[in-house]
This record gives sequence, structure tokens and C-alpha cells, in this order.
Amino acid sequence: MSSTIAELSLSPAYRLAQRAMACWLERGQVGARQAAFAARSALAGLDPTERGRLARWLAWLAVAAQSHGEASPLGRVRRLDATLHQTVEDALARLPADMLGAPFQFHRRSA
Repeated sequence: MSSTIAELSLSPAYRLAQRAMACWLERGQVGARQAAFAARSALAGLDPTERGRLARWLAWLAVAAQSHGEASPLGRVRRLDATLHQTVEDALARLPADMLGAPFQFHRRSA
């Protein structure tokens, strides 16, 4: 078995939490309050291992947002759940060197 986790092997609680977080992050200011309640409720059902997995997923979302020149979700995560935010910060620190420091560049290849 590979070291990656297939989505089907993830717990229903994790999948619910990930979907709730994605919904909350995609909403604007108007619907964010309702979605925040659902996200907090879903986070409560996670064990520490699943919270770590969710934090790594959020860390990669932060990297993707930076590479596209978009706002990082970290500020919103901090307001939602301070302990999850700290876990995301720890996950960011374990990413490959200069992942957040290097600007995203397109490399053109010649024919």
C-alpha cells in the first residue's frame, strides 16, 4: 500500500469536516457565519490524527493560495479555531524548504 491515503479510507467524520471547511472557506462574508457553525461542529468530531491531516490539507491550501496571489485562509482559520490554526502553522513549518517563501513562477520550455 502506498503512503498516501485514498479518500475512501478516510473516516466519515474527516470527510464531513473537510467538506464543511471547504464550504466555509468558499463562502463570502454573508454566508460565512452559518458555515462557520457547521465547520466548528464538524471539527469537534475529529480525533487528533484527523485534525493533523486536516491541518496538512489547510497548509497546502495556503501554499496554493499564495502561489496564485490570493489571500491565505490562515487568518480565517485562526478566527474559527485557534488550536487548528496552530496545527496548520506547524504543518507549514514541516513543508519543503522555501515552499512559502518562493514566488510561483512559470518555467517556459523551448521546443
